[in-house]
Amino acid sequence: MKYENIYEGIFKKRLNRFVCTVEIDGKTYEAHLKNTGRLKELLFEGNCVYLEKTENPNRKTLFDVVFAQKKIGENNVIINIDSQSANDTAYEWLGRCGHFSENAKISREVTYGSSRFDFYIEDGSRKIFLEVKGCTLEKDFVAYFPDAPTERGVKHINELINSVYDGYEAYILFIVQMKGVKELRPNELTHKAFADALRTAQKSGVKIIAVDCITEKDTIFADKEIPVIL
Repeated sequence: MKYENIYEGIFKKRLNRFVCTVEIDGKTYEAHLKNTGRLKELLFEGNCVYLEKTENPNRKTLFDVVFAQKKIGENNVIINIDSQSANDTAYEWLGRCGHFSENAKISREVTYGSSRFDFYIEDGSRKIFLEVKGCTLEKDFVAYFPDAPTERGVKHINELINSVYDGYEAYILFIVQMKGVKELRPNELTHKAFADALRTAQKSGVKIIAVDCITEKDTIFADKEIPVIL
């Protein structure tokens, strides 16, 4: 996935869940945050961020914050914080991941029960639901999800378990929106119920995958599977 019209900026202050102030070329702007997570380790005063300038002249904010910089070990890593990018990145990866054939039919946003899953895949006789979770939180080379409690995430997991009982295959795909991590773990301290649900899902036959990403200031590209430690 590639972004256009990228500008480098300095993060100043978060005004609410959706809006922050940034400095670009010495001028201060209000910018839209495409991620409502806490992101405290990424969105702090003085940190380097990358923004996409909108083509819509009627918008109140001219820029979207899409990447933020963080030091992981000795390396400055660019982390994608656009929550909408995870599904597009996943869709591109699904066509080449090797888990499904080249003839697999992939549909987006499909309802099952009381949930809407990100993907439904038909591959020969296989019928598969797949839910995507974008991950931006890193600590000591480990990616953690979630960075805030997510009752919706627990609901999706339980629905995936039900789909397995109904004869479908089910996957949870974590798109880790960075390089530099060695594994993914559920964030027990932030939301133990999500971690417990994830373990129950694995025991019930839901396949859990995590994939890291190659990121640059204008690009995110799903790369390699990393271990999921539950």
